[in-house]
Amino acid sequence: MDVLEAVNKRKSIRAFKPEPVPAEMLKKIVEGALHAPSASNSQPWELAVVSGAKLEEIKKAVVENPGRMKVDMPGAVNYPEPYASRRAGVMAGALDLMGIARDDKQARMQWGVQGAKLWGAPTCIYVMIDRNFLYVDDKINIWPAFDCGAITQTILLLATENGLGTIPAVQPVLYADLLREKLGLPESKLMVLGIPIGYPDWDAPVNALRTTREPLDIMARFF
Repeated sequence: MDVLEAVNKRKSIRAFKPEPVPAEMLKKIVEGALHAPSASNSQPWELAVVSGAKLEEIKKAVVENPGRMKVDMPGAVNYPEPYASRRAGVMAGALDLMGIARDDKQARMQWGVQGAKLWGAPTCIYVMIDRNFLYVDDKINIWPAFDCGAITQTILLLATENGLGTIPAVQPVLYADLLREKLGLPESKLMVLGIPIGYPDWDAPVNALRTTREPLDIMARFF
């Protein structure tokens, strides 16, 4: 599989098979992703690859402790246009494929629980950075977060090459303190995002979702 094929084939998976991913395959993907570029070769990312009983423990704790939500990374709650419409389109498309009415609060809540359970993924790769590098002289240093995006995309493409599905998401890290507690990590390790990874359940209707992309002439200028 060449790079362009992997880019075009990759999509966010929202239903996984319970089948575990071989440890050697996970190691191969993560080791390959370490070649991602970073500002001044700082390599600010830290990764926690969690599977099996430990991941099930985390999923259970998240579902049972909704009041412990705490996000490490600053982010927008209300999106301005055109970003709000793009975001809404993803949710609307997913709900339609699952036959969930937009005013069905109970069904939508149950779908939210699936997110807390990482959509059934058998493994999650948590991407972290150290607080001391994100905040420098009381200002946010944007480059480590940018670099975490680079290694995340590399993981997604290598997973695609190996027949796996992924979804880079904030849902896995909405309970940052709980994650650090369960993984024995210090407070200085900030949760950027999580990457649920596993074999896609192609029988699940939601995995038929294909998000749209804006056309080239809107998104790029050539001079």
